[in-house]
Amino acid sequence: MSFDYRGDDAPDTEVALATYPDVRAHVSSDPRRLPYADASFPAVLSCGVLEHVLDPDASLAELARVLRPGGTLYVYKLPSRFSYLERIAKRAGLYYHGAEPHELLYTPRTARDLLERHGFAVRELRLANMLPLTLDFPLAQRPAVAQAVWGANRALARIPGLNRVATNVELVATAPG
Repeated sequence: MSFDYRGDDAPDTEVALATYPDVRAHVSSDPRRLPYADASFPAVLSCGVLEHVLDPDASLAELARVLRPGGTLYVYKLPSRFSYLERIAKRAGLYYHGAEPHELLYTPRTARDLLERHGFAVRELRLANMLPLTLDFPLAQRPAVAQAVWGANRALARIPGLNRVATNVELVATAPG
């Protein structure tokens, strides 16, 4: 099941996703309250969300509520405060995380602290995405090129020191007991 906040005027309903019509998403006008019972899921994925919410603590409390005790929370694509790609985008006049007053940037410590404040035990924490991965030109769309770029991206993110300027902080955590 998927959840998507679409603004204050959005209907509270389920819709089929345009790209994946067999997948349904709950569309809501409430950015925090999830329409699921307590302890509904063994795992929850938060991908590219927590940097945009006005109250990340309230959002984490809600995720903890819908996760089963001992369940797994995957937090991906948290923008890193030290990302060189975000700095390039800012200087080039392109969109970058942190441009809007409510957007948050994270460090490994602030990301870990956020989850631990809500009782999550962080099992994995990594800096990821050293290369621009959303290039939109024909050569970049070739499977062999995309595979090589992703491989280089993973290898670069494993280099201590260099990975401090990675684009994202990623975490895997266990829900409180």
